[in-house]
Amino acid sequence: MSVTPLRNEISPYNFLPFKFMRYPRQKTLVVNEAGEYLFLTSNEFNEFLNFTLPLNSSTYLDLKAKHFLYDSDKYLAPTIDLLATKYRTKKAFLRNFTTLHMVVTTLRCNHRCNYCHASSQDASSQKFDMSIKTARRVTEIIFETPSPIIKIEFQGGESLLNFEAVREIVIYAEHLNKKKKKQMSFVLCTNLTLIDKKALRFLKDYCVLISTSLDGPHDLHNANRIMRDGGDSYKTFIENLELTRDVLGHEQVSALLTVTNGNLSMLRSVVDEYVRLGFDGIFLRSLNPYGYAKKESGRLLQYSVEGFVQAYKETLKYIIDLNLKGKLFSEYFANILLSRIMTPFPTGFMDLQSPAGAGILGVIYNYNGDVYPTDEARMLANTGDTHFRLGNVHHNTYDEIFNNELLRKITKNSCTETIPGCHSCAFQIYCGADPIRSYSQQNDKTYMGHIPSSEFCKKHKAIIAFLIDLIENNPDACDVFWTWITRRDLQAVRI
Repeated sequence: MSVTPLRNEISPYNFLPFKFMRYPRQKTLVVNEAGEYLFLTSNEFNEFLNFTLPLNSSTYLDLKAKHFLYDSDKYLAPTIDLLATKYRTKKAFLRNFTTLHMVVTTLRCNHRCNYCHASSQDASSQKFDMSIKTARRVTEIIFETPSPIIKIEFQGGESLLNFEAVREIVIYAEHLNKKKKKQMSFVLCTNLTLIDKKALRFLKDYCVLISTSLDGPHDLHNANRIMRDGGDSYKTFIENLELTRDVLGHEQVSALLTVTNGNLSMLRSVVDEYVRLGFDGIFLRSLNPYGYAKKESGRLLQYSVEGFVQAYKETLKYIIDLNLKGKLFSEYFANILLSRIMTPFPTGFMDLQSPAGAGILGVIYNYNGDVYPTDEARMLANTGDTHFRLGNVHHNTYDEIFNNELLRKITKNSCTETIPGCHSCAFQIYCGADPIRSYSQQNDKTYMGHIPSSEFCKKHKAIIAFLIDLIENNPDACDVFWTWITRRDLQAVRI
């Protein structure tokens, strides 16, 4: 629920905008427009609403300090200015426009993963490769972004199967950047099974980071990450992980997990595998309902939102215990949410923004030059639904792609501040919108969807509530969270 500013001439104070939510144990969470929050007892909350809260109480002073109320008209303007500054800080991700540029250099892949979101093609199907001409044009479009920061992320399929296009984009981008002078970085997404020393030397020369995939120990990894030639995916991955780290450096390689029904009950083992291999964290990423995962065989990998949230909570507690025993190891999704809850700063995570990050934070270029606002929109296109196609780099200018009515509609209708079901939610400032999922799962061409009944909402609301409960009621967990946010060890945080 939300409360708007209320002027009461005879009360000793007046409200500033806030939202609230009832919690267990007779507690009420109140959250202001900048994301600052407090827990009030039921009695304190009732007194606050009825203008009877004692002016000398610590609760009153906390509410005033965090801009839930003001008690003098002469302080109203500076209070609103300060609140607005905090709000602008939360929305700072809008300043640069599109920073992340994902490039699908090929749909070909030497794997046939059961949950593949990209609808990958056979490794011999070269018609699904990005041409050099398209690669150069994509690079030129990328450099028309007004953002002073550019991250180019190569995706597939398996991007190493068209490494020529990767090389072309990297070298051409470096050439263009001599004039543009943007802060530029590269990430190569790869399953690592095709990596070799020649490719690694090039990646090292141009400081290209590696993002790979690991679904757990040997049997769990191989169960879904299936090589088309019948080889042992895990064995090859481990061998090439060592080679890649030897050449590029340990910190240049990160890994991503996909949670399926097969490893949902074994996430502790997955975490242990990540720790054993020297990774400093894990992203407990739920299955996306796109590509092969949406088909009948893929549904066998799926689970309920409630099942995922329960497994997530148990695994997060396990990770917290690892940290308390001296192992600095974070859960990246929690870290993103915690940064939004515990600090005044924004995060660059596309999936949790208002308006949605689709197109304005990140964009994806398909192998044929088609441009989509998100990877999920591109996944829909690969299965026949090109609804979210923004244009093509060969046929459209930068302005036609990024300043068209489709992207304007996506942006306009993905503001949680105005979406029914989100606008009054206490977690609104911490969460975001997913217009592509609203369209694909609820067939809503306004891209808003019915948020309260969506899996997106149920998952995020449950996890945010769980994290806030840990922050408030588990001091050890809260200390661990600060180590993740600040990248300091536990002893330094507790000083």
